[in-house]
Amino acid sequence: MKVTLALGLLGAIAASAWQASPPAGAPAAQTPAAPAPASAPAPAPAETGVPVYAAEVVARLPHDPHAFTEGLLFCGGELYESTGKEGASDVRRVTLADGKVVARARLSPELFGEGIGCWKNSLLSLTWKTGIGFRWSLPALKRIGQPFHYAGEGWALTGDGSALFLSDGTSTLRRMDPTTFTERSRIAVTLNDRPLTKLNELEYVKGRILANVWMTGFIARIDPATGKVDGLIDLRPLLAEINNPDPDAVANGIAYDAAHDRLFVTGKYWPTLFEIRIGEEVGRAN
Repeated sequence: MKVTLALGLLGAIAASAWQASPPAGAPAAQTPAAPAPASAPAPAPAETGVPVYAAEVVARLPHDPHAFTEGLLFCGGELYESTGKEGASDVRRVTLADGKVVARARLSPELFGEGIGCWKNSLLSLTWKTGIGFRWSLPALKRIGQPFHYAGEGWALTGDGSALFLSDGTSTLRRMDPTTFTERSRIAVTLNDRPLTKLNELEYVKGRILANVWMTGFIARIDPATGKVDGLIDLRPLLAEINNPDPDAVANGIAYDAAHDRLFVTGKYWPTLFEIRIGEEVGRAN
């Protein structure tokens, strides 16, 4: 149920002088021959794999440690969050500075809430396995109209201003019409030309889709035009800082404040909302 990412640090892939050992039973080496004339050094091998970037912490803010976070976003200058689990699912408006819930709409207890997306002056929310979604007015979070429906599971939503992207736990992102919620097209997501599954919470940032990869501690940066992952953001130091032994306490939740060019991340049952910036390259994923 997890994606294994083989990370080769840059130091390990730098140019090195390697010598092959002689085969077993080979005769002992004789007097060495005169050294060959000096030649230009061989070029360093090209780096392979997708770059991995550090997540540099800019600020730490309070976050509800009881929230099973499924969605996180800014819409109309306000921070919204959705939570999951049957009997505990809701959508909420949260104060950034102190993490307090200032408005909340609870889902029916039989529903498992999932991700949220912003479209015009409304919020759309998904459910996990029931194929039912809801629209909510902003900022009051009152239900609008009838539920909408979709095939398969619902994990997360994000939008680029003209369409919504839906993740369902597979390596496929679906482009959905924001008004009718019908499918327009699909994006096959790959990491090093291999399908990347378990795409969880999504956020559209500067022409790329950021996706928590469930149970890995990494965010994948996806080019929606090709589906290729062109970078990974390493959140494992934040997981270590949170130090929650609950296996459900994974990194999940990405929110971009476009008005102030700020990026925030959190996780399920995390007491902290981190403002981060994407730092230097620290490795490669092969």
